[in-house]
Amino acid sequence: MSKSIAIVEDEAAIRENYADVLRSQGYHVQTYVNRSDATHAFNLRLPHLVILDIGLEDEYDGGFTLCQQLRSLSSTLPIIFLTARDNDFDTVSGLRIGADDYLTKDISLPHLTARISALFRRQDAMKKPVDNDNILQVGPLMVDSTRMHISWQEQAIDLTITEFWLVHALVKHPGHVKNRSQLMTDSKIFVDDSTITSHIKRIRKKFMLFDENFDCIETVYGMGYRWQSN
Repeated sequence: MSKSIAIVEDEAAIRENYADVLRSQGYHVQTYVNRSDATHAFNLRLPHLVILDIGLEDEYDGGFTLCQQLRSLSSTLPIIFLTARDNDFDTVSGLRIGADDYLTKDISLPHLTARISALFRRQDAMKKPVDNDNILQVGPLMVDSTRMHISWQEQAIDLTITEFWLVHALVKHPGHVKNRSQLMTDSKIFVDDSTITSHIKRIRKKFMLFDENFDCIETVYGMGYRWQSN
C-alpha cells in the first residue's frame, strides 16, 4: 500500500504543485486549505506524513496549532513545516511543538522529496522486531535502534523520529563530544545550528518529565554536545 501524505496549504497553486509531484512518485496525497478541514479529516484517520504551512487562511499561526493537535494524536507521525517564514523565532517554535523538520518554500522539489523519503525510512524502522544486537544500554537508558524505541528508567520516552536519531547519535559514543555537523550527519538531517539546539532542548524536557534531575546531555560550549553518563 502506498504511503499517504497530507498537505495543508492555503495557496492553491503551491498546494497542487506539491501534490502533483508527490503523486507522480506514487504517494497517495490529500490536500486541505485550512486547519478546520484538516482537523476533521485527521480526527477520522491520520495519514503517514503531514506537510504544513504555518499561516492558514485567516489564522496566522494555524499550522502551529494544528501541529500541536497532531502531536496529541501521535508522537511518531512525521510532520514537516513547509513555509515562507524563515526567521529563527518561527523555526524554533515549530520544532519545540514537535515538528520533525522545518523547511522554507525555496527548497527544491528533489530536496523536499528526499527529506520525505528519509522520514519514511526512519518511521518504517519502528515496525521491525526487536534485535538485541541493535540495543544500546547506557545506565538507565535503553535505545532500540531497530524499533526506534527509547526508555529511561524503564519509562518509554515519546520522541519524534528526528529526536530519536539525535539521541542515538550521542549515545553511540558516551562522553565523546559531537559537534552540530556530526550530529546532522549521524541523524541524517540537514538543518542550521539553531534547529539542532531547539531539538536538544526539547529532548531534555521530555526526559525531565520522568526525571527532573536528568542532566546526561551536556552542552560543551563552542564545540557541541555529549552524552555524559552519571
